[in-house]
Amino acid sequence: MAKKILITGATGLVGTELKKQLLNQGYEVNTLSRKDNNDPNNYLWDVYKGEIDANCLNGVDAIIHLAGEPVAEKKWTEERKKQIIDSRVKSTELLFKAIKLKPEHQIKSFISASAVGYYGDCGDEILTEESQNGYGFLAECCKLWEDAIDQGKKLSLRIVKLRTGIVLSTKGGALPQLDQPVRLFAGAALGTGKQWTPWLHIDDMVAMYIYALENFNMENSYNACAPFPVTNEGLTKAIAKHLHRPFWPIKVPRKGIELLMGERTEAVMMSNNTSAQKILDAGFKFKFTHLDDALANLYLHK
Repeated sequence: MAKKILITGATGLVGTELKKQLLNQGYEVNTLSRKDNNDPNNYLWDVYKGEIDANCLNGVDAIIHLAGEPVAEKKWTEERKKQIIDSRVKSTELLFKAIKLKPEHQIKSFISASAVGYYGDCGDEILTEESQNGYGFLAECCKLWEDAIDQGKKLSLRIVKLRTGIVLSTKGGALPQLDQPVRLFAGAALGTGKQWTPWLHIDDMVAMYIYALENFNMENSYNACAPFPVTNEGLTKAIAKHLHRPFWPIKVPRKGIELLMGERTEAVMMSNNTSAQKILDAGFKFKFTHLDDALANLYLHK
């Protein structure tokens, strides 16, 4: 079993929780960061300058790659789109370059984030890992990202890509943004409200990375989403129920969202009816399969 793990993106929502869990389970953890801190196991890199401290790989058995600029945080200018892609593709290339320059390395596995955006906007179509790459900026970004990750196969690494939906946590990510209008008594569906929104609880996301780390029969892509996806309307209604706020039958028109978000509307309005069958077949057991249970747990423990 892998004992020493290198995590990129360790200060993000998933990375913070994953690092904590790995340390609790007796793993050693190295991290890569742009900023120096007092942790002796933290190493520096600069993706845009192509610089990396190769000592980060010393004794490492597996890499969990989570680094990447947030997708929906800032306006999608051409420069921002390039940053979103480069932060994923170039960081992956830099890690592989460092591995190549260290022939004595003992790394067996490379487990990376990807996203359900890979499929593009697919309406009600049930999406499996065999479904085609879609259209639009996010689909293009995910394809370039996954192509870069697959280069690790040439280094004889076991590659796992977790195509992630919305990771639900009260500590960050999408949920605080989704529940803000509900808290302000303005909860309503976006657009038609019929778009499918794949989700999973933060605990299941972290457990899935550890499961992928420990199970050498897992390879290639997996949809990292709970078995029962919900529509945007269903998600907003459920949040309203748990926050004891009204859900209004009116819909927020797409045009209004486009005025606020521009091209980023794609990220909010995409419909991904993803299947979790492959990860279930791999033996992974979800702690939270139903949205109601996940939200009850999150809002109870806030």
